[in-house]
Amino acid sequence: MLDFFHNVLGDEALHQFFAGRATPLLFLLIALLLVLLGKAADKLVGEAVILSERSGLPKVVIGATIVSLGTTSPEAAVSVLAALQGDPGLALGNAVGSIICDTGLILGVACLIAPPMLPRRLVNRQGWLQFLAGTLLVAFCWPWHGGNPLVDGGRLPQFGGFILVALLVGYLWLSVRWARQGNAAEIMAELEEIEKEAGDEAQPLPLVIGKLFVSIAAVVLASHLLIPAISVAAERLGVPKAIVAATLVAFGTSLPELVTAVTASLKGHGDLAIGNVIGADILNVLFVAGLSAAVTPEGLVAGPDFFRVLFPAMMLVLVVFRVSVAMSGDRMRRPFGVLLLAAYAGAMIASYVAMSPAAGTP
Repeated sequence: MLDFFHNVLGDEALHQFFAGRATPLLFLLIALLLVLLGKAADKLVGEAVILSERSGLPKVVIGATIVSLGTTSPEAAVSVLAALQGDPGLALGNAVGSIICDTGLILGVACLIAPPMLPRRLVNRQGWLQFLAGTLLVAFCWPWHGGNPLVDGGRLPQFGGFILVALLVGYLWLSVRWARQGNAAEIMAELEEIEKEAGDEAQPLPLVIGKLFVSIAAVVLASHLLIPAISVAAERLGVPKAIVAATLVAFGTSLPELVTAVTASLKGHGDLAIGNVIGADILNVLFVAGLSAAVTPEGLVAGPDFFRVLFPAMMLVLVVFRVSVAMSGDRMRRPFGVLLLAAYAGAMIASYVAMSPAAGTP
């Protein structure tokens, strides 16, 4: 049985399988895997919420911890598995790319649809944590021992991963405390929507547990299949795997947040989209990048492409968001949505142009 799984699902076997597909079919398979990953993550969150409620946890705690971690599970699964399989650039690229996509694309689209209200307490408190988390990630990856990051790159060390995970625990504690102080009503509304999508809350406990494990297995399986597919796609495109992870995969794993943001904006709840994006950005640093680095003794390699393109793009969208908050009143202005989208588009174009073979990237 073990030989069967090794022959069918082993890294080399999967790489050969995807390498043998025509390019259009390869990208179709990647798209299907991303859809499976998103659907499985949604189901995981729903069953985890029901199971958590059965355990007697307060809804505020569930919303501030279980839901936030569950919605980031696609990025975490892809990045951790990539790190364990020796693809640190892919792992870090997915985390950084998700921040660029969440802040630039998702907030930009939400703002254009219906300029959202700016909950000042949230954007001034968690918004600064979002910016500091991005800055901390760059600082941890910077080659402080010497060397030119534009040429030699850097590394997110394992001890840095442990620190980020420790900060994650502190952030979740703060989230529960803040939720109890202010936005408990919003959390209750979000949980009710999740429960409605998950199904009958009175379903038997063994069924809930079974569906939860199936969802977890689907997330892990889709992530396991994605990694060799991404490697082959990167070879076909002639760009580093980190760039594919930061663009194509990050967009795919952020699709649930994009759908949520668009739906919330159309219903006049754009402020919920802002809160979800800010929280997702923080978790992409502390949870996704932190855990991925913590599980690998060598840490995560941040190649020169991160310092040439990805880190500057990430900090650009974060700075644009902070400026838009500072220059807006009670509602985010639509021109800042255009600016966020322009920053996202510029980052995507720059990623492929700067890393293309014509640009001299090895």
